[in-house]
Amino acid sequence: MTAEQTVVDVGRGIELCYEQIGDPGDPPIVLIAGLGQQLHGSWPTDFVTALAARGYCVTRFDNRDVGRSTHMDFPPPKPLSILRGGNHPRQYHLGDMARDTVGLLDVLGYRDVHLAGISMGGMIAQTVAAHYPGRVRTLTSIMSTTGAPRIGRPALSTWWRLATSKPPRTRDEAIRRDLAIFRHIGSHGFPFDERRVRERAAIAWERDRSSAGTPRQLAAIFRSGDRTAELGSIDVPTLVIHGDRDRMVNPTGGAATARAIPGARLETIAGMGHDLPSGAWDRMMDLIADHVAANDQTDLKESHR
Repeated sequence: MTAEQTVVDVGRGIELCYEQIGDPGDPPIVLIAGLGQQLHGSWPTDFVTALAARGYCVTRFDNRDVGRSTHMDFPPPKPLSILRGGNHPRQYHLGDMARDTVGLLDVLGYRDVHLAGISMGGMIAQTVAAHYPGRVRTLTSIMSTTGAPRIGRPALSTWWRLATSKPPRTRDEAIRRDLAIFRHIGSHGFPFDERRVRERAAIAWERDRSSAGTPRQLAAIFRSGDRTAELGSIDVPTLVIHGDRDRMVNPTGGAATARAIPGARLETIAGMGHDLPSGAWDRMMDLIADHVAANDQTDLKESHR
């Protein structure tokens, strides 16, 4: 399957770049990317293609401030300012990114969708489900958390790597940086796929060489604070997936998410860290597809387009 990338206006001066894989007449699944990741970074093309082959129209997109979507033009916050949610008056939060997502659904003509997010994308997906319950058919939150203090926090070694990492100046530096970080936060219970990480980093460098969006996105997470009470209002079928080897979002984040959302089900994947290792794809797709199928309605195709 091939997909064409399209940039659309989703409102409030934000344009998002998206692509779709699958039959437009099939039930829609929308995938939200994680912190600093472009659409192909969080959601590998082979994974998306295989998910679409199960009978879904799958959409993935660049969040604001990464890839080919709108980049904000105010300075990125410094490390200490990030922890306070940024200090610029135009600093956004997860609610703004949730509105971006809903704006994309509007452009695509979707009344409601099956929504899945990974890491920060899981936080955005949670926020969409809480703020716009009529737009979400099912929610899948992957390796994410609630924003509660001391819950789902990175390992100290991960904090150090993030704090000391410098923006790459060349393609080779970008590749070396990604290799280093994903050797650290990736799935130590599965083989490390160096070729895939290299290819992903190279594509990201060609699509967008700026890294200023990452600290702004991170500030958006901190600016949104503890969302535990908000998650209690979610009334859509929810699946929470987390790896037991996650150094970026501690597994306590997944457990807290499942506790906060009424009726949510937690599935733990042994050996998985903060990535989608190909060895876990079949299990991951089975979980998502079974969750979607169990909660789909026969009139879903008439609810979009």
